[in-house]
Amino acid sequence: MRSSTTAKFDIGENEYQPVNGLITRTRSFTGADKLFEIQLPDGEELGHQPGQFVQLLVPGVGEAPFSVTSSPTKPGPFELTIRAVGNVTKALHNMEPGDTVGVRGPYGSGFDPDVFEGEDILFIAGGIGLAPLRSMINYALDERERFGELTTVYGCKEPAEQLYPDELEEWAEGDEMTYLETVDQCPQDQEWDGPTGVITSVIPEVDIDVETTKVLVCGPPVMYTFVLQELDEMDVPDENIYLSLERNMHCGRGLCGHCQINELYVCTDGPVFHYPVVRDKQEAEV
Repeated sequence: MRSSTTAKFDIGENEYQPVNGLITRTRSFTGADKLFEIQLPDGEELGHQPGQFVQLLVPGVGEAPFSVTSSPTKPGPFELTIRAVGNVTKALHNMEPGDTVGVRGPYGSGFDPDVFEGEDILFIAGGIGLAPLRSMINYALDERERFGELTTVYGCKEPAEQLYPDELEEWAEGDEMTYLETVDQCPQDQEWDGPTGVITSVIPEVDIDVETTKVLVCGPPVMYTFVLQELDEMDVPDENIYLSLERNMHCGRGLCGHCQINELYVCTDGPVFHYPVVRDKQEAEV
């Protein structure tokens, strides 16, 4: 088992001043998604909580927030999975091991492992939403004796868009966690022998105690409404549901207003929210 005790990285007196992070490894999963391993100065560890994020600065291009996808139990460099969709992310995809980026953080509220200790956990991830949940999934696997039954449901558009294929295979074949997966469709030029259908078609297959299981959800905005409806039909109490809402974050410090949900800011009050906190807030779109 890997130790979960890490010293939180000291961002210094000025939290708006980034430090240089060294890219030590990259791996492409799809045409748009790429994993980056980043080492902080002097070999320090980030000391993040699962579900938190960092700000990355590409000089001359800009800055953007990204959820940390590696568990705090993983020693050494931390990992991010970045989808190339804008100027900053495309610039990052052109970088290679040995290049440096500015790093600020970690920021935001995450999935506090102490809250889930002794509990059964159901992880529901859609597409790139697996990235922030992976941090807590691997934390729970590394600290297995601290948690009850673990179940993960993962869905994406097609087989070629799956993230972390090696880990998915380990989860499916291992006995530490129940793993279910699906794809919306399988194009003729791809191979797939698993279920086909949206993620809500798989959720009813999970075998959980709805009264005691904590449910952690992250995915594209359109997914939340339907997943929450499915959980409601299963009689999962709202109090047992936690959502990661990474929507429109920009500055990471609650200053720009891009991520505002009524009186809340996703970057400072979240990105992880207890569902009852955002349930009745129209701008949360859940």
